Amino acid sequence: MSLTSDLMELREDEIRAHYPAALALLEGFDHTPRLGKARDVPGPERSSGVVGHRRFRSTTPGMVTRSTVRAEGVRLLERIEAADGGDALVSPLQATVMNALRRALAVALAMGQGYAAQVGLDALKRANLEGSLPPARKGEFAELLAAEALVSMHVFGNTLAYLLAPHQPELAVAVAQPQEVLTDNAQLALHGVLWELDQDIATHASDEPHLVATLAAFAEALMERVALRAQSAPRLEGFGTASWRIEADDLTLQGFTPARKAVGTTLTMQFKAPHQVVGNHIAKYQAMRLAKMLMAYDFSRKLNPFAELGGFIFTFMGDGKPGTGKTTLIQMMAGLVHEYCQVAGYPFRYQNFGIDNIDSYQGKSGQNAKAFVNNVLDPSVIGFGTIDDIDQIAGKRGDRQSSAGQQEVTAVFMEAFAGANTVVRGNCTFGMFSNYPENVDDALRQRAGARFLVDGPQTREDYIDILALLLGKKHDIPLGEHELYAAQEIKRAVARSFEGHARPHEAGLIDVYDRVQGQVGDLNTIAKLGTYLKAIQQADERFTGRAIKNITDAVKVRAMDFELPDEWMEQPDLFLFQPYERKLAMIEDLRRPITVEMVIQEINRYADSEFRYADKSDEVAIEAMVRDFGRTEEAKRRYLEGKG
Repeated sequence: MSLTSDLMELREDEIRAHYPAALALLEGFDHTPRLGKARDVPGPERSSGVVGHRRFRSTTPGMVTRSTVRAEGVRLLERIEAADGGDALVSPLQATVMNALRRALAVALAMGQGYAAQVGLDALKRANLEGSLPPARKGEFAELLAAEALVSMHVFGNTLAYLLAPHQPELAVAVAQPQEVLTDNAQLALHGVLWELDQDIATHASDEPHLVATLAAFAEALMERVALRAQSAPRLEGFGTASWRIEADDLTLQGFTPARKAVGTTLTMQFKAPHQVVGNHIAKYQAMRLAKMLMAYDFSRKLNPFAELGGFIFTFMGDGKPGTGKTTLIQMMAGLVHEYCQVAGYPFRYQNFGIDNIDSYQGKSGQNAKAFVNNVLDPSVIGFGTIDDIDQIAGKRGDRQSSAGQQEVTAVFMEAFAGANTVVRGNCTFGMFSNYPENVDDALRQRAGARFLVDGPQTREDYIDILALLLGKKHDIPLGEHELYAAQEIKRAVARSFEGHARPHEAGLIDVYDRVQGQVGDLNTIAKLGTYLKAIQQADERFTGRAIKNITDAVKVRAMDFELPDEWMEQPDLFLFQPYERKLAMIEDLRRPITVEMVIQEINRYADSEFRYADKSDEVAIEAMVRDFGRTEEAKRRYLEGKG
């Protein structure tokens, strides 16, 4: 390994030197499980004319291992060959999987060897082989062997997941958490990992798509298990904080952090054009601007100028009655970002977290939520993550009707969206959508930095537009006196919508606003605005400092209330491909000054939503209590009649 500026290079000749040992592992070895429980799975059938495979023997100096033999060895190449319905020839995808496994094993062996050389483990191995290892250093020797084993296992899983990412199918396989995680030494550790992988392939890989999905799921589960073990293991500080570059694979390994392949998702949704979103003017406008904001992300700096300047929407919540256009809004925004990314050649990853990700197995729902968040956060892609019907997916803390899985999801999202380790790079955004936002946990809901009220068509013109849009063109009904889609002209509609928030909309907030204005006059200073905010907090104790942060973030977004020119998206050289400092300066030139009107409008917009949620939540709770009281009375009546 040689040092570069902040990376260590894992050279190709070092990796390829381990190809023979990696191939021997895939051809076959014997292993008796010590921690994992063997499943009742059939061994891979040998094709006629296939000779027996060599047994792997260690070439690591000083490594003494005990022989663990069983009648049926682990023969991964044969297991993979069998995962195609009995075809006699190896398919291209099977060959890709085999090569990825060999490559991942070779990288793991090379990394383990490099780690051993760096920490002095090689010398201890030689001393142990010669019988000259001092008793005082036996504890250190055992700790370093365990550390090398953890490094090798994690690097194997990390590299395998990265190499298989471009071939990942549109299906998921739920594998059990790896149990045969052995830390005696690196060789035995890889034996245990491959033994468990062989069990999973036999159980889940009924065809080629399931084969790839199984390997990918196993690699993710292995990384998570090993990283958890590494948190309390000694001798790993140097590995955990270092980075290695493998140029041939365009892969950077950063300690125990999973590497992600910059691969976008293939979208099959039906995209919507902005004029096809009728009404919802502010929500539509902000979604359109956010789509362009995402494109300002700089892949070399791993930062977005909008995130640095304070006008980026990392999380938002869209709420409204059923049928008001939340799905259409998602389709519009995903379509815009997808189109922009295609022009720029950027990888775009869209992912939705739905109710089917809630699992009955303890901990699995949280794992699904973490995988969703990590996939969208991946700094090598432009990401858009949506959580539809979040009131059904994330449970309120303390709510006995919420399942353990829903509580796990709530905890993951709260930590990811505004936790101690949250880093907003500006390459992705998360949208939470709900028909009943009052049922979302208060703390999680307040982690939505922006609020999109999805209220659907409102005016006469809106209803004419949506009728014409949904009827289509296969009819002869005249349009009449109406300029089609003129009401959806975004700037005029948005200006009208923002002006409508000069006063609050919710009755409870109107009382607070009028009382404060009567006491202090026009809200034209920071002191008077602060007085208004304190009065809101007195009326609703859930209006905390996080609410103020969300409001100020929304005001900063308004300061960025300008349209990035369409030609910047259509001709990437004008803006997207400019250096980071140049992009920052171009955006600075467009920034608008913050006004009192902006602040009042954003306070009212945010507080209106909180009062709306609170009123609905209280009304729902009251209705539930009324139903309970009614049931109790009816039960008493029937009980007394039965006794009489």
